[in-house]
Order: sequence, then structure tokens, then C-alpha cells
Amino acid sequence: MKLSVNDIIESTARLAIPIMTNPGMEIIGESVKNAVTDGTVHYKAIKALSEKYDSSACTVIMDLTVEAEAFGAEIIFPEDDVPSVIGRLVANMNDVENLQVPGLSAARIPAYLSANKLAAENIKDKPVLSGCIGPYSLAGRLFDMSEIMMAIYLEPETILLLLEKCTSFLIQYCQTLKDTGTAGVIIAEPAAGLLQNDDCQAYSTEFVKKIVEAVQDEDFMVILHNCGNTGQCTDAMIKSGAKALHFGNKIDILQVLKECPSDILVMGNIDPVVTFKQGSREQVQSITSELLEKTSLYKNFVISSGCDIPPFIPEENILAFFDAVKKYNQSHSR
Repeated sequence: MKLSVNDIIESTARLAIPIMTNPGMEIIGESVKNAVTDGTVHYKAIKALSEKYDSSACTVIMDLTVEAEAFGAEIIFPEDDVPSVIGRLVANMNDVENLQVPGLSAARIPAYLSANKLAAENIKDKPVLSGCIGPYSLAGRLFDMSEIMMAIYLEPETILLLLEKCTSFLIQYCQTLKDTGTAGVIIAEPAAGLLQNDDCQAYSTEFVKKIVEAVQDEDFMVILHNCGNTGQCTDAMIKSGAKALHFGNKIDILQVLKECPSDILVMGNIDPVVTFKQGSREQVQSITSELLEKTSLYKNFVISSGCDIPPFIPEENILAFFDAVKKYNQSHSR
């Protein structure tokens, strides 16, 4: 199934697409570690969520280590939390020049391709959205995030070459994700939210655009996620060409909606930790309802979590979110 911008904008109902896979692991009784290393377990978690909750689309795990591991980065795998990169793979121009762009058989890439393919083939009632890391965020995991923030000023040629290699890999990865039959890809670029607009344009957007141009069409949507953006680089995100932009809970979503063209979807931005995980059912329902009401004039808004929903979310909070969306749609369809 495809996800159409026009269909969403013309719909009388507000769509809800939280970035949510971790609760599916709990439904099927599997650990995060098993899900991020086994494509079949990953798919079963996606499938379980699609059957239990009324999301308008399914999402895969937002794992920002898969691509870095393919390049050769060292990864640690907690049992019940997302993996993380340790150490530094490249530190200078010589390292970057010698860095090989991996193929799609490297590390856990085949497991993720398998999860996407199984989901696209077996979930028939809603679209499935793939996921991958963004080019600047990937470069930061290979070069070290603190170091890359300085290097874009001190040795920009090194970082631009690294970004070219990261983007080359991400294009082939996204093309193959598209071939699995999914409806789009969420490109997670949170590290770009640390940059001011001009730097975000130069070191993120220009490379995201290459991915967008390579894979986005009427049947495959690119959703650019940047939960680090607090408003200073929204313009750079818009210029990526992505059909949808996904924002974190730190941003004023109404201001974003005023800035974004009406033919670009704006997604977000309920706090995945403070609201979904730590809030009460009543708080989740109230915050969701409030966000829906204040964005009611914008038909291009899709309500979502501000980022990937973490493990061990109370089930009643997830139900409260979808119940609030259902009640809003019922009250506004009259």
C-alpha cells in the first residue's frame, strides 16, 4: 500500500503514525537485541503492533547503528535497549579516503531488508515505512559526533568526502528498501538538529536531497526526521525535497506548520518519554487531544510521536493516544 500526500491532505480524518516498534517486541515476548539482529523477530513485532493498534502506517525500528556497523563501526547490544556505536572508525582525511563503501550484505543489513520485505508482503491493511539513518548522523557516528562538529569548520573537505561515501551507501540501501515493497522511508537525521540552518543545508540537506532524488516518487515517500531541530533549521529541512517532515517534541509545531508549504506533510511531535512513557493515561489523552485541536486548521498535519517510542511503554498510554485520535475524528466528521 502506498502513502499519498494528496490522499492524506484530502482526508476528513486525522491520521496517526507514531514511530513505534518497541512495544511490538513486548507483545511477542522478544528482547530488543533479538529484534535488531533477527529479521523475522523484527517483522513479527511490526506485525503484532499493526494488528493491535489503529496506526495509519507501520514503522520499523529506528536503529541508528545498522549502517554504521556495515561500515565497520563497533556496536554494543544491550538486551532491552537500542544498540549504540562505541569508539571512532575514522579520524582524518587518510582514514576517510581509505574507507570502503560497504555492500548490502554487510553486518545486519540483510536482517533489516528481510524484516522490511516480510512486513511489506504480509501486512495488507496499511502501508509499511522503512527506516534508515541520515547522511550527517551516519558520518557523525563514524567520525565521532563531537569531533565532526569541529571538523566541519577545521577540515570541511574531509567531512564532505565522508558524507559522499555515506550518501552513496544510503542511496543503494534506500533503493533496495524500496524494492522490498514498502511505502516509504523515514530518514533519521537527528544530529543535523545540532547545526544552524546554513550548516544544516551544506552538511545534511544537500546529501539528503540526493537520496530523495534517487528514490522518491508517487509510490515511495521520503520522510525526513530531525528531532534535534528546535526551529533553527526548519528551512533546510524543507529544502530537502522530502514529501514529509517529522519533528521532535522540542519544536513549536504550529510555527512549523506556518513555515512549511501546505503540500508537505508535517509530522510529530508528542514527547515519547515524558508523555508516552512517564505520563498517565489521562495526560496522554489530554496532550494528544490538545495537539489535534490546535493543529486542526492544517490538513497536512499527521500526529505522531516526537521520536521512536522507547521500550516498556504502558499499554494504557498507547491506547489513550489512539482513543484521543478516534474521538477527535468522530467529533470533527459531523
